[in-house]
Amino acid sequence: MKIAVLVSGGGTNLQALIDYQKSHADCPYKIQVVIADTKKAYALERAAAAGIDTVIVSPFAVLGPEKAKTVSKEEKRTAVSDAALEAAKNAGCDAIVLAGWLTVLSGSIITEYSGRIVNLHPALLPKFGGVGMWGHNVHEAVLAAGEKESGCTVHLVDAGCDTGKILVQKKVPVLEGDTPDSLYARIAPEEHKAMVEGVCLLAEMLGK
Repeated sequence: MKIAVLVSGGGTNLQALIDYQKSHADCPYKIQVVIADTKKAYALERAAAAGIDTVIVSPFAVLGPEKAKTVSKEEKRTAVSDAALEAAKNAGCDAIVLAGWLTVLSGSIITEYSGRIVNLHPALLPKFGGVGMWGHNVHEAVLAAGEKESGCTVHLVDAGCDTGKILVQKKVPVLEGDTPDSLYARIAPEEHKAMVEGVCLLAEMLGK
């Protein structure tokens, strides 16, 4: 299964996918391209180090600096999503993996890759999902709610926000005195496992 991995940040989950692909001869996926919605994503350096093609689809890159300042958030999302779709198709990708990708996808990419997009979310969906629930915001919300456990979820992407079918979940305990940082540190290794499991499961589902 040829995949495009969409990133916005450090790329530790991308690295988990790269490492698994390198170390397993029977790996059911191949990373064709890494697509970033910001040129500052360190994930781009990880991709380059692994010899993987990269494409930047930031609003500035896609729309140009002047237009990017004036259009609505929804227009930016659609432009970035359309550029990501084009990059994935140009690379011959069967599926799309969101690994710390922060732009909410919209438009044709959702329909053209329906049932073939997976996302990693840093909480146990359906709790603590939706708009604004990303990164430390999620861990802060979990702690504020007094939850006894948290974790991460890999799910299929649909037209909603964090609403698609759940494929993999990993759980960790929430400990007394936890901060968003300490909770994240416990979840992160589970994210890496879940990301690989979820992508392998998608390959199985697609018969790849």
